[in-house]
Amino acid sequence: MKTVRTPEARFEGLPDYPFAPNYSEVPDGKGGTLRIHHLDEGPSDGEIVLCLHGQPTWSYLYRHMIPVFVAAGYRVLAPDFIGFGKSDKPVERSHYTYANHVSWMSAWLEGQGIQGANLFCQDWGGLIGLRLVAAHPERFARVVAANTGMPDGLFPPEAAAPMHALYEKLPVVTMEELWDRFSAPDGPPGFLFWRKYCSESPDFSVGDVMEVGARVAPEVRAAYEAPFPGPEYEAGAREFPSLVPVFPDNVEVPANKSAWEHLAAFSKPFRTSFSDDDPVTAGMEKVLQARIAGAQDVDHITIAGGGHFLQENQGPEVATAMIDFMRRYPSS
Repeated sequence: MKTVRTPEARFEGLPDYPFAPNYSEVPDGKGGTLRIHHLDEGPSDGEIVLCLHGQPTWSYLYRHMIPVFVAAGYRVLAPDFIGFGKSDKPVERSHYTYANHVSWMSAWLEGQGIQGANLFCQDWGGLIGLRLVAAHPERFARVVAANTGMPDGLFPPEAAAPMHALYEKLPVVTMEELWDRFSAPDGPPGFLFWRKYCSESPDFSVGDVMEVGARVAPEVRAAYEAPFPGPEYEAGAREFPSLVPVFPDNVEVPANKSAWEHLAAFSKPFRTSFSDDDPVTAGMEKVLQARIAGAQDVDHITIAGGGHFLQENQGPEVATAMIDFMRRYPSS
């Protein structure tokens, strides 16, 4: 598996990111290994908060939440998924599969010996993280799911052909148009335009995504762009939306349906912490609340003005709310 590794110089002097790097290796599934970067902050014997990011971000997304957790006595682990941040990046988009990411992160979870973790997961952090919870429930004490979900087809099998036909006819829109498509009251789902933009746009830009989607300042935009010095580094950022199992014939639909059976029985405290203005995942919190046992007897919260990247826009508030949740709901 051919990979690239972002030069360390790209990460020098990033605003509000003073954290020391930590590295470990996992099998790549092809006879080699991949290096995964993670942050490890706070007391070594503290209760673990595991923070999983989404696309196209990396552990930098948690820079405003980590100090809040650490000040409260928690140990924070925040890995970069393969293809993102300081982790290795396969150059072929075909190597980025949902199954591969679950396998790589399962190996990382086991390699770190993580037990009793409190998971915070957003965007793809939930698609991967909830699969980890389903496969390794004994390693998790609580879960906070934010602006995420675990799709398992969403439509009946007979809808596959017309959905693919519709997708093929969609235009590649600009980033500015894209967010309007998410909030449009009619027409094709906004996510399909997002998938098309990431997969095919010649103007794809992680910086544009964060500037438009999270209203970040120029120096923060540059920090999100740091892992991607050239197109060969962007395969994961481009491919992730195409892996989401929204089409009913997606190869991972059976695996997600199976994971839902295990996740439905997860009885430890499970909270949704969604933004009130996220056009991407609006409504998915109701699915999680209805289907997961541990979500039945806890309070769920809404973060005002968080947008899709609520860690970026309301990080301290989100972290403080999670600390309150962990303290009020003992893990069984």
